[in-house]
Amino acid sequence: MLDFNWNDLRFFLAVARTGKLTEAARQLATDHATVSRHINALEASLEAKLFERSPRGYRLTETGESFLNRAKQMEAVALEAQAEVSESLHAIAGSVRVGAPDGFGSLFLASRLGHFCRENTRLDIQLVAMPRAFSLSKREADIAISLTRPIEGRLTFRKLTDYRLRLYGSKDYLKGAPRLKAVRDLNNHSLIGYIEDLIFTPELDYLPQIAPDLRPAFSSSNLLAQMQATLDGVGLCVLPDFMATKHAALTPVLTGPVSLTRSLWLVMHADMKDLARIRLVADFIAKETHAAKGVFLPG
Repeated sequence: MLDFNWNDLRFFLAVARTGKLTEAARQLATDHATVSRHINALEASLEAKLFERSPRGYRLTETGESFLNRAKQMEAVALEAQAEVSESLHAIAGSVRVGAPDGFGSLFLASRLGHFCRENTRLDIQLVAMPRAFSLSKREADIAISLTRPIEGRLTFRKLTDYRLRLYGSKDYLKGAPRLKAVRDLNNHSLIGYIEDLIFTPELDYLPQIAPDLRPAFSSSNLLAQMQATLDGVGLCVLPDFMATKHAALTPVLTGPVSLTRSLWLVMHADMKDLARIRLVADFIAKETHAAKGVFLPG
């Protein structure tokens, strides 16, 4: 144990979580050779084989699985110690990565977090606004905004808000569009939606909830692209009110039979929630969202 280097644990955890040297290197902002060197050094100091190597990546051995639990405990203790040291607001510094759905992240969080950064210059806030689920256990984000309430894992969460979605079309599209008085009339319209096999959560599968036989004529995995296509008169699209109501050119249709409600949840890993910088950003996001309740659920 005299040769044991505690710093090697960071590299071990990154490889254990990703299964690949290159991905671990990307997360740690280094190169794969450095990661490999630390893994080899750790195995040598422990006199144990922690990974099975193959062209497909790195897989934990039985010993590695056992050591992973201990390494996670040591990481948790280190994070708790960091939280205690940085408890003073004046000491809050470092990076915080926020993962969020593309619409909420781009059109609601981006400007607000940008202004927050200007007031908290020692923080480095990274906003990842993408249509995907974020793994907090793999440290893909420090804070995740989720469309579903977590049901497993060492996670803490709180509900941010419900929000309403309706079917929208541009005024130009609707001028020359076929009759639209009932849901059955949608079969005569061009619809915009998600690419079916790229929907990362059932919460986004809107069209079948309106009518089981509806299919989009134009699909995109990106909600901002869907909204832009709607603005350009490509067709009708289910959009959140907090996005669509910003554009006077968009009009809700079939507002009686087509009105959906979804929720946004703020999720953090239990080991990270007490870090002062993460707690500060999480509280800010919650405060801003609650203050804008009328934007998400307009009367």
